[in-house]
Parts: sequence; structure tokens; C-alpha cells
Amino acid sequence: MNDLTRIPCVLMRGGTSRGPFFLERDLPADRAARDAALLSIMGSGHPLQIDGIGGGNPVTSKVAIIGPATVPGADVDYLFAQVRTDRQTVDYSPNCGNMLAAVGPFAIEAGLVKAQTASTLVRIHNVNTGKIIEAKVPTRLGEVIYLGDASIDGVPGLAAPIALTFLDAAGAKTGKLFPTGRPIDVIDGIEVTAIDCAIPMVLMRAESLGVTGYEEPAALTANRDLIARLAAIRIEAGRQMGMGDVSDMVIPKPVIISPARKGGTLSVRYFMPNDCHPALATTGAVGIATAAATAGTVAAFPAGPAALPALIRIEHPSGRIDVQLETRDGTTVAGLVRTARRLFEGYAFAKPNERVEHAA
Repeated sequence: MNDLTRIPCVLMRGGTSRGPFFLERDLPADRAARDAALLSIMGSGHPLQIDGIGGGNPVTSKVAIIGPATVPGADVDYLFAQVRTDRQTVDYSPNCGNMLAAVGPFAIEAGLVKAQTASTLVRIHNVNTGKIIEAKVPTRLGEVIYLGDASIDGVPGLAAPIALTFLDAAGAKTGKLFPTGRPIDVIDGIEVTAIDCAIPMVLMRAESLGVTGYEEPAALTANRDLIARLAAIRIEAGRQMGMGDVSDMVIPKPVIISPARKGGTLSVRYFMPNDCHPALATTGAVGIATAAATAGTVAAFPAGPAALPALIRIEHPSGRIDVQLETRDGTTVAGLVRTARRLFEGYAFAKPNERVEHAA
């Protein structure tokens, strides 16, 4: 194994996502070398990622890189990397709120944050967006507690609840909640809401796209005409949002909005960007809930704008996510509960001289 690079690694599930967690110090400092190592470790460029530890799906082809905090008010830095399955590209443009759920536990067990008696508050600086998120991690006698009675839709079984609070999530990438300056725009004849809250997204009503919005994710992913139209809309939306050419980026994410059918506020189908998510991204839930509580957006049309504090219940293919919106010090904060689990620890092995393409 002398021709392979051995890198300490912990495989973790965070929310409805899964991927390897690395300490920043254990990865190459040079970006090109680091990206090449991640592509090799994940097996990027093959649809099954058969020569790596990726799962052949965007929700299992994610990487978290954790290090000491570099900004005041934070305990740790968290850099998220979306490793493409279809081609050898590492994209640092978005945050991932599901993987975020595992950052606190990982940081405590890596010795970056000292565990407290009953629970430990970990202030996480997301390097991708510059935002700080608070994670309340269950701990006991200096150790992380993973077992509990909480459940989240899209993950089997029960686990300990991890409360995430997104502080001032608006303008995560562009600096503006509505980067175009309007809650409604028209692109390709479709009314859209281009919103940047936790993650940039383009929200559209399902009926305007000729679908119900209640289809199973696999059926929507297989609808190539729909995927092509969503791609064209999101690329133009990215340009109008001031993000430039987003064709090689995974943001903004296309989202299809429909009226709720199971007692929630609204129903959604979230794309990543060319595959429909089997559940819903945590960052997506924060932005969608914010749109639902804002008059004039396509999300407020079926939901009705809500006054804060408000509980927004978002139905998705695997169930629902509840987002609590309230104000703190004059800004809107979003809270929700996720779970996480440590799955495996050891070493990941990277091959040398892997080809790499860069995304923003």
C-alpha cells in the first residue's frame, strides 16, 4: 500500500446524508491535491462510485472537513464538499445542513470542543457561506450520546436529537434574501422565487411545470424533459441572482412546490440539482420555510404567509421536516431537529495523480 496515501477518516451519517469526515490538518493544504484525494477516496466519475466509498447518489457523495474556528464566536470551522458522482468535480459552493448535524459530535470526539455534562453547544462556522449555526449535542460524562428517542423522516430507527439553529441564514451565498430584488420573477414563462437563505434555491409551482409535485423522486429524476427544463431555469436564475455561470455548480437548487396533502404547510420536491432528493436537505428546509412565511413568494401561495413565530411543516417524499421560525435580536432564526451517527473510523486511501476539475 506504499503507493496509496492513507488519511484518517470517520464515516458519519448526518440527517439524511452520509459521508466521510476529515480533520483539515490531515488533508493536503493545496486545493488541487486535496480535491484529487477526495475524488479518489469517493470514487467520483463512476455512477456507482465502485472504486471508492461514495454511495453512487448525491446524498451519499458528501464530504465534511473540520478544523479549529477561524472567526470570532465560533468553536469550529466546517467546510462542506459536494463530490459529483457523474464527473470528477468537487463543488464547495453550497452548505449541507444534514451533514452539519454530525459536525458537533465529530468535533467533540476529535477533541476540538470539550463535552459538557448534559448537552454541549457547538458553534459551527460554515466556511462555504460564512454563516454560524448552533448545534446542541446530547452528551453525558464527557461523551457524545447517539442513542435516543428522536426520529427523522428518511432515516430508520431512533437516535438522540441534535437541535440546529441557523442564525441569520439570509444571503448565505449572495448576501441578499432575494438576490434579484423581487419575491417573484418569470423565467422561461414560469413564475419563480429566487431565494438565498441557508442555500440558494429556485422555487417553482409544480402545476406550472406540468407535474403534480407528488411524484416519487425516481419518477421525477427519470423525467428528462422536466430535468432539462429545470436545468435551463436554474442556470438563468443563477445568472440573475448574480452567481454567474452555475452550470458546473450544484446551486441554486431547483425546488417544486405543491399544496400540502398530509396536514403540513406545503409539499416539496427538492433537486440536487439533476436528481430529486429522496427526502429534503436541511438547508433547503430553512430557505423554503422562510419563503413560506414571506408574502408574495411562490411558496406563500399554497401556504399563506405566516407571522413569526411560526412552525412551518414541509412535506417531502419520505415524510416531513418541521422548521421553527422566530426572531432573535431583530433577525430571523430557524430551528430544527436532526440526528446523526458515527458509522466507521479508520483510514481512507487515495490514489495519486487523479484528474480533477474545479467548481466554485
